[in-house]
Amino acid sequence: MRRVGGSRAGAAALLALVGCAPVAEVESAGAAAAMPPTLFVAAKRGNTLSKVDLTTGEEVLRLPSCTNPHELATSPDGQHVALACYGGTSVDVFRTDTLERVISIDLGDNARPHGIVWHDSGNIYATAEGRRSIFQIVGPLTGAAVTFEFATGQQGSHMLAVSPDERTAWTTDLGSRTVTRIDLRTRRAPLSVTVGEEPEGIALSPDGTTLWVSARGSNQAFALDPQTMEVRETVATGRFPLRIAVRPQGDVAVTSDLQDGSLSVIDTATAKVIRTIPVSGPAEAQQRFQVTILWSDDGTKVYVAETASDTVAEVDYASGKVLRRLKVGEGGDGMAILP
Repeated sequence: MRRVGGSRAGAAALLALVGCAPVAEVESAGAAAAMPPTLFVAAKRGNTLSKVDLTTGEEVLRLPSCTNPHELATSPDGQHVALACYGGTSVDVFRTDTLERVISIDLGDNARPHGIVWHDSGNIYATAEGRRSIFQIVGPLTGAAVTFEFATGQQGSHMLAVSPDERTAWTTDLGSRTVTRIDLRTRRAPLSVTVGEEPEGIALSPDGTTLWVSARGSNQAFALDPQTMEVRETVATGRFPLRIAVRPQGDVAVTSDLQDGSLSVIDTATAKVIRTIPVSGPAEAQQRFQVTILWSDDGTKVYVAETASDTVAEVDYASGKVLRRLKVGEGGDGMAILP
């Protein structure tokens, strides 16, 4: 583990400070409450950040963000959104109401941050693909953030998941064909296991008992034991499943199958595909190029980023119908939602 910008004692002191002065007291407390249901989208070709009013379906604001932004995550209080600047070395934080950048946190040379989680604790976690590591950012909004680096030792550590108790993080390592478990509390060496070809998507089940991974190169999804990293189940999916997302209710996991322009719906109890939801279909798959998927908080809709057509498809889960396509910035990819 590499510590940057402070000591363990400093981190503890900062955590105490953050605990005494919640972010909601620092920024206007009513900003998130006054906002309608909103989708935030990072446009990796346009280098912008968009917000879409989900009531009207209109993009209400789009501003420059950073170079080649990819994944993003909203703060627990809904007042900020953090963006992984894949074309650079930083995690940048913006206000959700104005999209004003409030802070840029540098992760060091060749970081190339990609996957990102804003934990309920207030800490931010991000993969640093170029450094073969992940970062924990403590106190990201204080102006004196403390960062801790944890090596994965694997190539292309791309997406990640973090346990609710912040004891463990997991990454998918595209270049090494592995999934890695990282102990965030000790110096114990990370545990990496080979999982399919080009594992990319990753999601922890709501009850924390299963780690779901999609491997785009082998058209498979896997259910792993989060602690032993043993593969419990292997599931054949559609073609090129870039992402996997578990419904908030925990009953199904869905993969984003780029080459089919569809979603594979996996029953988490039986580890079997029970439905296929067409989004664009094979004929339009390359023209749409669907990537990231995101569930609405109530589990009734799936949002599908279509990077080539600069759209986000809003899919009704029950009927499987595309309700509408939302126009976003050039190369819209990473998404986050405020209900």
